[in-house]
Amino acid sequence: MTSKNSQVRNRALIIGGLGIALLIAVFLSPFASSNPDGLDRVSQDLKFEDKAIEDAPAKKLPFYKVFDEYALRGVPKGVATPLAGLIGTLATFGLAWGVGKLVIRRSGSSDDINNSDSSGTSL
Repeated sequence: MTSKNSQVRNRALIIGGLGIALLIAVFLSPFASSNPDGLDRVSQDLKFEDKAIEDAPAKKLPFYKVFDEYALRGVPKGVATPLAGLIGTLATFGLAWGVGKLVIRRSGSSDDINNSDSSGTSL
């Protein structure tokens, strides 16, 4: 298989995967359970939920006040959760893509150096 062919297939796989993730985040997030998640449920069952740190480090983040309980503040309720899912999925994809590009670039640059002969041309 040629390099160009594999790049096209990889790109199609990435775009397809992102598309499926976005569809799930936008269209299925409104159906998520309103029951407390794992840690919240355990803290309620064991009666230590009010012992949480009042000034939690996460509350100091600049975007903390925008997102609240998996929804966006200031947006109509029917749109807030799907929009938060969309933004969260895109942010996660962007971070993973960026880290992947950095890792590939670093490993690729060392391979280029190791695979070159004394004249500087690649083997």
